[in-house]
Amino acid sequence: MGGAVWGRDEQQDFRSRVRGCLLGGAMGDALGAGIEFASLAAIREAHGEKGVTDYVPAYGRRGAITDDTQMALFTAEGLIRAQVRRDTGSWHPPTDIHRAYRRWAATQSDWGPDERRKDIGWLAREEWLYSRRAPGRACLTGLGDDRMGTLDQPKNPASKGCGTVMRSAPFGLLVGWEPQLVFQLALECAAQTHGHPTGVLAAGAFAVIVHGLARGEALDGAVQHALALISRRPGHEETSAALQAALGAVRQGLPDAARVEALGEGWTAEEALAIGVYCALVAEDIRHGLLLAVNHSGDSDSTGSICGNLLGVQHGETALPPAWLAELEGRGTILQLADDFAMEMTQSPALHGPGGVSAAWLERYPAA
Repeated sequence: MGGAVWGRDEQQDFRSRVRGCLLGGAMGDALGAGIEFASLAAIREAHGEKGVTDYVPAYGRRGAITDDTQMALFTAEGLIRAQVRRDTGSWHPPTDIHRAYRRWAATQSDWGPDERRKDIGWLAREEWLYSRRAPGRACLTGLGDDRMGTLDQPKNPASKGCGTVMRSAPFGLLVGWEPQLVFQLALECAAQTHGHPTGVLAAGAFAVIVHGLARGEALDGAVQHALALISRRPGHEETSAALQAALGAVRQGLPDAARVEALGEGWTAEEALAIGVYCALVAEDIRHGLLLAVNHSGDSDSTGSICGNLLGVQHGETALPPAWLAELEGRGTILQLADDFAMEMTQSPALHGPGGVSAAWLERYPAA
């Protein structure tokens, strides 16, 4: 879909899905933030037999997001800037995403934004993002210098942590792209921090699943499409087995924490993807799916985030629980970015093309 074919209803539906994806992911992230390193037994001892049923304090407040949401936001921002930079005749989205991730990395070490720099854009000037929220070691080391990891020469070649998956939902929101191109871009950007085939392919599979949902496909069909794409790549076996296990678990009876934990703990990319997909498949509604996705002994914020991305893009922003939305950290920033993303993808010619040039837009998303 190009800018010329978007009707008003299509634009509104797309914006709702983008908002749902980013806000839903942040919501799941925040639900898991306070129990990320706790066992299921410890969670139940502290919060009752059902585990957490609402936000619990993390990082000094309720509704706090973690590095998962931080990195997903910079993915989305990098994609907007890639679109803007295309006007300059330079078109290499992995480079723009790498620069965005480097801006995220600065938020993990700097006290605040460098106001002397005019090229960092508006997101990197959001002071609340300058906070360490248990970032993964591979993400930090992979972005610790200027060299960009590639599929041929990835950073951290032995790492398959879930840090690739939890930041990759925005690739799937490129609904004007064909699935194989979305898949390829997600792979190339995953290799910037994690080089193990499973870490890379799980990120690509997740992006393709989100892409299918954003285009109106059913979740199980989108998973099958992802399985078909990854099966052509060497080293796909762990990711394929994890997704097949998630599909199989749906048929094994009523969902509970034991079925979630049978899929793993979520620290690795394929396990986090499997848990997020399974919980989205069996969710009665977004609240049910997210609570299932975080109440287990493992990486609760990442699995909650992945499930939230999936349910949010599938059902749109109006399906999100209002009370959780009201208390979510950074809600205003996330909404701004979601709306900017939707506007860029549907109306870019009016922002920086033959239809006109918006100085305000180019200040927010510099082409430099």
